[in-house]
Amino acid sequence: MDIHQLRNVGIIAHGGAGKTTLAEALLFNAKATERMGRVDDGSSHFDYDPEEIRRQITISTSFHHYNWNKVEVTVADTPGYINFEADTHACLRQLDGAVLVVNAVSGVEVQTEKMWHLACDAGVPAIAFVSKMDRERADFQKAVDEISDILKVHAVPVQLPLGSEEGFRGVVDLFRMKAYVYKGETGQFDVTDVPSDLADAVAKGREKVVEAAAESDDSLLEKYLEGASLTEEEIRKGFTSGVRSMKVLPVLCGSALRNIAIHPVLDMINFVLPDPSFRGEVEGTNPKKKTEDVRPISIDAPFSALVFKTLADPYAGKLSIFKVYSGKLSPDMSPLNAGKNATERIGQIFRLEGKKQKPVGSASAGEIVAVPKFKETSTGDSLCDPKHPILYPPPPPVDPVISFAIRPKTRSDEDKLGSSLSRMLEEDPTLQFKKDTQTREFILSGMGEIHLEVAVEKLRRQFGVEVELRTPKIPYKETIKGTAEAQGRYKKQTGGRGQYGDCWLRVEPLPPGGGFEFVNAIVGGAIPRQYIPAVEKGVIERMAKGVVSSYPLVDVKVTVHDGSFHTVDSSEMAFKIAGSLGFRKAALEAKPVLLEPITEMEIVVPEENVGDIIGDLNSRRGRVLGVEARGRLQIVRTLVPLAEVLRYSSDLRSITSGRGQFTFRLHRYEEVPAAIAEKVIAEAKKEMGEEVEE
Repeated sequence: MDIHQLRNVGIIAHGGAGKTTLAEALLFNAKATERMGRVDDGSSHFDYDPEEIRRQITISTSFHHYNWNKVEVTVADTPGYINFEADTHACLRQLDGAVLVVNAVSGVEVQTEKMWHLACDAGVPAIAFVSKMDRERADFQKAVDEISDILKVHAVPVQLPLGSEEGFRGVVDLFRMKAYVYKGETGQFDVTDVPSDLADAVAKGREKVVEAAAESDDSLLEKYLEGASLTEEEIRKGFTSGVRSMKVLPVLCGSALRNIAIHPVLDMINFVLPDPSFRGEVEGTNPKKKTEDVRPISIDAPFSALVFKTLADPYAGKLSIFKVYSGKLSPDMSPLNAGKNATERIGQIFRLEGKKQKPVGSASAGEIVAVPKFKETSTGDSLCDPKHPILYPPPPPVDPVISFAIRPKTRSDEDKLGSSLSRMLEEDPTLQFKKDTQTREFILSGMGEIHLEVAVEKLRRQFGVEVELRTPKIPYKETIKGTAEAQGRYKKQTGGRGQYGDCWLRVEPLPPGGGFEFVNAIVGGAIPRQYIPAVEKGVIERMAKGVVSSYPLVDVKVTVHDGSFHTVDSSEMAFKIAGSLGFRKAALEAKPVLLEPITEMEIVVPEENVGDIIGDLNSRRGRVLGVEARGRLQIVRTLVPLAEVLRYSSDLRSITSGRGQFTFRLHRYEEVPAAIAEKVIAEAKKEMGEEVEE
């Protein structure tokens, strides 16, 4: 395949803007599918996952392809909801163009803005499509104005609508200066002259297209300013240059559901969006020499590719999706995984067609394809010619924003949980899974509640593992604020040999993070040397259980300085118990307190939300460290107890209408206020099912 005849295009939008419906219409009008799939009846070629059908949203990017006027286009239908935007970001990095869908009724929404910025960050030129033009209250000009004002981009309509709302019937093309009037939902149209009542508006629109073309090229601008007319070829060349340099965003309009004005979108993708070679070359490193390297995006260069997505199937195994950056891949090759120094075998090579795959004989530079059952390769890995190794940077890691404890419903579920989740994590790197050693809970972390609900449903449906989502326990800790001494004495006589251990312990606080220090200050053999480790072991075991709750005690120095023993009845077990008893007594007298984890958060919000955010943080016992500007946004830095922000992602979304985002990390432990500590301790006792001795 000639790389100049390839396009890799992502459809991006706020959820519900009509993104998947447009993707379906593109396939149908290019005759890649026999019927137009629909989201609402579950027949979509893109949203085929059972959870996508049930929720009627895109959860994971899916791919299909079509051929239009001898150009082969791979279409990626990306998620538009915030819980799944990391997948959109990862895929956009491998695409060469995008169609930004804007709802004609609701205009530029929260995720519209975010998706545009993701495309800009990835350097992906785009066109805009104002959808749902046949709906009540649809307003093309309002949508164009919002695109310009909110996205801060030079939005240039390349069409004007014919009719409005239910009367929408077609468009006027400002390049060809012709009207396209559509007949029903067949996609067929009549080409007519521009209606006389639109002549003035069309003339003004045409002038803006010509201006945008001229401003994209210095020589054309000079000619334009001198009053000379630009040729049609010059206008198209200048306009394409403006789009590819991301100085211009062409705006089209239509109704994908009624199949009106989809052909112009197909034409515009071919016309202004770049082929894969537009990026020139890809930067990487030579894994053997540890030096920087580059690879031209060309079929003439040695083979290289980056795996950017993995699909896990419990029956068919995993399917690795990658973009070929250079060279050519055929089934007889054994490419090198450059990061893991492992050779992979190529069975079949597939082009993706929604949930189906079409075998192809080979894949060359610029193509997005998939290969099943790689043994070592996962998302983010580089594949290359073993004789010309290159390692490409993987997608940046994404920090989760919410965590839940998951409790397997049966022992069988618990046995299958680890292996099932590891396969899911291959498919979705934004999920994280661990076992909390302190609370002994399985913790699943992700990008939002819907994200985790979908993951749990997938566990059940694909892997037969049933789990419950619960709010995770807070990993509280205990420490002491004072110094105290106490005797730990254990004596037991049961007829034969008894048990006897006796020790005096002194406990003192260590600085935060000091951990545990044990000092043997015994002199004169009051306790034989062989029993000292048993005393320390008893102390450590008691520390793990805490003294006022079930939480571990930390940052303490323990000194054993006196004691006694019995030549017959003393044993390691007796001194271990004595050490535990002595430590508990001393710690209870040393002003024990409860500690809670404090998170350091960075919250990015629009300026108008800063006051509400600070007020909300104050109600959560947060301490704002400062506020600073980042473009049109504000960054609020704060310290806040973890217990107060377990579900903060949902609350932040509510306060900012979905425009806020945050990161957080564990900062330190601090003392819990007395009133709150009492409740936490009482809850811990209740959960243990027994009273912790006072």
